[in-house]
Amino acid sequence: MTGTPGHIELERSIDSIRIGLRHRADLGDIDALAASIERQGLLQPITVTPDGVLVCGARRLAALRQLGVRKLNVWVRAGISDRLTELLAEQDDNTLHKPLSPTESATLYRELKHLLAEEAARRQEASRFHANGENPRSDGGADSAPPSRGVGRSREQAARLVTGHGSYSRLEQIGDLQQIAGDERTDASVRALAVAELDGIDRGGAVSSAHQRVSAHHSLAELEAIAADLSRPAGVRHASSVSAARLHAVERTASAAELEQLAREALARVKAAKKSTNGSHRPGSARTTSTSDEAKLPVRAFVFLWGDLHAWWTQYDVAELSVALTDEQWEQFEETLAGTIAFAESLQALRARARTAAR
Repeated sequence: MTGTPGHIELERSIDSIRIGLRHRADLGDIDALAASIERQGLLQPITVTPDGVLVCGARRLAALRQLGVRKLNVWVRAGISDRLTELLAEQDDNTLHKPLSPTESATLYRELKHLLAEEAARRQEASRFHANGENPRSDGGADSAPPSRGVGRSREQAARLVTGHGSYSRLEQIGDLQQIAGDERTDASVRALAVAELDGIDRGGAVSSAHQRVSAHHSLAELEAIAADLSRPAGVRHASSVSAARLHAVERTASAAELEQLAREALARVKAAKKSTNGSHRPGSARTTSTSDEAKLPVRAFVFLWGDLHAWWTQYDVAELSVALTDEQWEQFEETLAGTIAFAESLQALRARARTAAR
């Protein structure tokens, strides 16, 4: 027997503990708690009165019964001898526990997933070599048995340990936001948005829409970075700039899901064009003057570019542009326009010639 101020610790049989009249009727998922006690042991003792009436730990007691435990050490608390103090103790036990916040749960899930994946890899390696005899690299396999519940992939196992069920999408989305918020290579405005959305999630906000908003702005920031990178081909930079402008034009009216999809598709098109020109472009000026030795973009990039430019004039206010553009910007526009017209005339003539030859 051991003693500390306020309670003593005694061994009692489970059958000697009286449940009494309690107000929690639904004990919830006892299977998960029983699995936890089987793995980790009883982390928090059950408390009873000197008369053996349960004060706190009804769920733990049910889990221990399920596991077939017959005796256990309990805390015996003095001073809980009437009905009023029993009710107050039950109330405190049920309401004063602070559950993990959504972001805290996601952090725990991520660490568990990592450890479970490592353990699964060790078991797999040990079993592979064990089948052929000795394994000189084996350390004897896993140090502990796998969890009895949540058999499957590491993500499902980790989610079940944290939440009691195997769905992990919400935890993965929060993890994505945490990674973006903590990545110093990410645009500062996107990181700030991720931090704000995580704070909103902990205050009860929806995870999916928060993830969509941050994902959309992450893609938008990447498009703007490509547009500003002078080492990229002019066509790729231009396509990125146009796509970013289009997204800004609709970001206040589109839903989070729509904006995320538009941003993801625009970035995919730009990356496809960029990938097809890797190794064939050279750093150049921001101007789009065409020269005979400038690396040519593939047909696919042309299609993407003009797909993004479709009806582009409907996105701008002529009166606003007439007073906002500088002389240099207007000169660049005229130069691009003249080059586009000349290019279109050449292309039109070549297409006509090809059709004539084909007849």
